[in-house]
Amino acid sequence: MKITKIETLVCYARMRNWIFVKVVTDQPGLIGWGEATLEWHTRAVVGAIEDISPLLIGEDPTRIEHLWQMMFRQHFWHGNGIVRGTAISGIDIALWDILGKSHNVPCHKLWGGPVRDFVRLYSHLGGGKMEDFYEATPTDAERFAALALQTVDQGFTAFKAMAVPSTMPLEGLTPIRYAEKCVAAMRDAVGDEIDIMVDCHARPTPRMGLLFAKALEPFGLFWLEEPCWPETMEDIALIQRAVKTPIATGERLIGIHAFRDLLEKRAASVIQPDITHCGGLSEARRIASLADAYRVTLAPHNPQGPVSTAAALELGFATPSYVICESVHSDVPWRDDVVTEGFSVKKQGRIVFPNGRPGLGIEINEAEVRKHPFQQEVLQRSFYKDGSVGDW
Repeated sequence: MKITKIETLVCYARMRNWIFVKVVTDQPGLIGWGEATLEWHTRAVVGAIEDISPLLIGEDPTRIEHLWQMMFRQHFWHGNGIVRGTAISGIDIALWDILGKSHNVPCHKLWGGPVRDFVRLYSHLGGGKMEDFYEATPTDAERFAALALQTVDQGFTAFKAMAVPSTMPLEGLTPIRYAEKCVAAMRDAVGDEIDIMVDCHARPTPRMGLLFAKALEPFGLFWLEEPCWPETMEDIALIQRAVKTPIATGERLIGIHAFRDLLEKRAASVIQPDITHCGGLSEARRIASLADAYRVTLAPHNPQGPVSTAAALELGFATPSYVICESVHSDVPWRDDVVTEGFSVKKQGRIVFPNGRPGLGIEINEAEVRKHPFQQEVLQRSFYKDGSVGDW
C-alpha cells in the first residue's frame, strides 16, 4: 500500500475554518481523514501540509511512527512550531484512520483496546463581552446562570465558562468580584452535583491569576484553566501549590518535551494537549503515557471540528489517565451534514459510546464541505481600558 496524494479541504465554520486532511492511498476507496484546524492561520497550515507532503508520497501509510519521525525531523527544522506541529498532527490523525480501516477495527483497538465503557463530554458556555468585563453587573451573572441551566437541560453534567475577565497586569477587586459573582451564580443555579470549570484563557498575569484562583477556590471547581501564560510554567506551578483547585493547562504546548517540563514542575493536575496541534494521535499517546507516569489527568483541548472530536474520543477509549472530553456541538447548524460520526451519544449525562466502526469511525461529506468555502476569520483584538494591548 502506498500514499498517492495528500489534500486539504477547508470548511468555514463561523468561528474558525476547519482544515480537513485527506490522505489517499493506492487501495481503492481507502482514504484517511485528519484535521489540522488552527484559527487565523488557515493558509499557513495548508501551505505547511503542502510542504510536508512530498516526504510521504509513495510511502507506506501504515508505517506511522516512521512517517511521523520523517515529518518531524526532516528539513532540519523540527516540528515544534504551532503551524508545522498542526500540519504534522492533521496528517498523523489521517494515517491512524487508514490503519484502523485497513484492519477493519476502530483506532482504540489498535492501542490495546478499550479501558472504559464510555467517555463523558463537557460543554463550553463561552464568556462575557470584553467591554462588559469591568462592570460587575448582575446581568452578566444571571446570563451565566441561565446558560448553565440550559446546558444541564441538554444533558451535560459538566461545563466550562470564561467567567474570569481580561485584566491589566495588576488590578484591584473589581475583576475579582466580577468572577466571584458569575461563578457563584452558576453554582447556585446547578448545585454541587454538576462539575464547573473556569477558563482564564491565560489572560491574567501570574499574580492576578493567583488572586483569581484564591477567590474561586470556595466554589469547588472541577478545574481552573490557564490562570496565566503557559510560557511561565513556574508560576502555574506556584498557583497549583497555593490552592486546592486542580489547575489545568497545555492546549498551547507542542510536543512531548513541553509536557515533560510541565509535569516535572508539578505545574498542573490536568493536562490538555490538543491532538490537532501537539503532534497528532502519535504524540498525544506519548504525552498520555507520560501523564500516567506522573499520575496526572488528561483532558484534551477540543474546540475544533468533527474529525478532531472523533480522534479525541478514540484516544479516550484507550487511555487510562483520560477523564473527560470537550464538546462543541452547536457552533454551526449544519455540522451533522458535513460528517457521519461513528459514535453514539447518550443525551442524559452526555456520554459517548464506541460502536466499532473502523478507524476514527467518521466520513466527511466533501460536497457539503464545498458549500462552505474559506472565509477570513475576524481577527480578535483585545485592549485594556488604557488602550494597551491585552490577551484575547
